[in-house]
Amino acid sequence: MDHTIVPTRYWHRRPDGRVQCDLCPRHCRLHEGQRGLCYVRQRLDGEVRLVSYGRSSGFCVDPIEKKPLNHFYPGSRVLSFGTAGCNLACKFCQNWDMSKSREMDTLSDDASPQRLARAARELDCRSVAFTYNDPVIFMEYALAIAAACRERDVRTVAVTAGYIDPQPRREFFAGMDAVNVDLKAFTERFYHEICGAHLAPVLETLEYIRHETGCWLEITNLLIPGRNDAEAELDAMTRWVVAQLGPDVPMHFTAFHPDWKMRDVPPTPPATLRRAREIALANGVRYAYTGNVHDAAGSSTFCHNCGERLIERDWYRLGAWELDDAGRCRRCGSAVPGYFEGPPQHLQTRPLRVRLS
Repeated sequence: MDHTIVPTRYWHRRPDGRVQCDLCPRHCRLHEGQRGLCYVRQRLDGEVRLVSYGRSSGFCVDPIEKKPLNHFYPGSRVLSFGTAGCNLACKFCQNWDMSKSREMDTLSDDASPQRLARAARELDCRSVAFTYNDPVIFMEYALAIAAACRERDVRTVAVTAGYIDPQPRREFFAGMDAVNVDLKAFTERFYHEICGAHLAPVLETLEYIRHETGCWLEITNLLIPGRNDAEAELDAMTRWVVAQLGPDVPMHFTAFHPDWKMRDVPPTPPATLRRAREIALANGVRYAYTGNVHDAAGSSTFCHNCGERLIERDWYRLGAWELDDAGRCRRCGSAVPGYFEGPPQHLQTRPLRVRLS
């Protein structure tokens, strides 16, 4: 068998002769040779197999804030990579060249789990991030990398839409240290018409991560003018987050730019992001951020108790640091949830493309 093709567990045979993939709520039903919508899970010899194992669309050393994660070792370096394909069909995809890619031959063949973990250590990366396309669809590969990273004291980060079935959900998130879930909207209509998916499974994933795992969780909401930026929707979303997940889950409201199949929609005005942040804070979200725009106040971390600025951010550049060694506010002593190791010694503010030899 090709080393890039490996067996998978989450599927079953149907009475009609097709094989159903049980990884995500899409439940693709496949004849021999067919691939699911994600493109990387294919029926071969009567089984569903992953055909992108050990292959990547490229590697980049990023600041962890770019994921975005603001409470998971702030200022640290993360080795980011993805593969090809996706199990959603978002018309606004801003990584469409990778997530919609069907050119498997362009992927690197030198990305074994052990090599990736070793590279993270060599590049002084605190963590490895599965990003650019959704790691759910290559979970066998991601979990093998996570195991190799754990042996070298390297953390793993999943940047995901959270569109996964309950059984594989348990296995996948058991291997992750931190997760940023892209909550794309708070209406079924948006998920159905623009993403080709459903909202409920994503909300279930968020609740599962928050209450049933040890993963650090943050949420991103990309605001698209006229599609998911209504104040009533933002109010309902942020109220749900506080009620179901708690006030300490950070939320990132990020700016859309025209891309893929939504090039006729204008960019998100900065005022929309600031208003979303205000709504979140008013509804009890303690750590709300703006992203993809220049907004030093909106990207900095403040104490929820006394209002002190604890971590100053300007884009990905960190400034003043007012947390003590235990991750508490130096002014009032309130604890800040997350993972902190003190101010970074060698701050990286720009992505750095790397090649693994």
